[in-house]
Amino acid sequence: MRTLATLIFPGFELLDACGPLQMFGLLKDDFHLVTVAEEKGPVASNQRVSLFADMSLDNELTPDLILVPGGMGTRAEISNQRLLDWIKGISEKAELVTSVCTGSALLAKAGALDGKRATTNKAAFHWVTEQSAKVEWVRQARWVEDGRFFSSSGVSAGMDMSLAVIARLLGQERAEEVATWAEYDWHQNANWDPFAKIHSLVD
Repeated sequence: MRTLATLIFPGFELLDACGPLQMFGLLKDDFHLVTVAEEKGPVASNQRVSLFADMSLDNELTPDLILVPGGMGTRAEISNQRLLDWIKGISEKAELVTSVCTGSALLAKAGALDGKRATTNKAAFHWVTEQSAKVEWVRQARWVEDGRFFSSSGVSAGMDMSLAVIARLLGQERAEEVATWAEYDWHQNANWDPFAKIHSLVD
């Protein structure tokens, strides 16, 4: 049983968090899911729907996996040193660190992605890449895997990435079963990314 801690903050993107949680949550014998925020309690997403944070940053927590979603709220949290310090510290201990969309901006600003390859939402690519020159930013990718770190493109891409994480930890067949249970058409090619061209990041 692995613990997956999902960080939430005001203005997080709802599907960034809930899409992956749906995939991992179908494997109740393999993953224990918790949500973490600065303070315990309801946290409003960018879509004005709240998720409940089970734990605060002050709680003792040593998760096996971390999920950092993106969303418009990252614009404010990028200056939240307390949050960045927590991200840096928790990332150093986790088996795997994952991000969706502009969540990679928070990981990068915290220094967790130094020397790593990573990607992000292509609509916000330029803003995200400004957060750190120590990251090798990938312009075209549905998701990027570099050692312990998985980062995905925007919103729905987090579900594809999560299935790739499940495949790495539990095997390809198990990941395909989850996709089938969720009735989700899994893009298994990490390089599939038509949105890079839409946003003029590639020819």
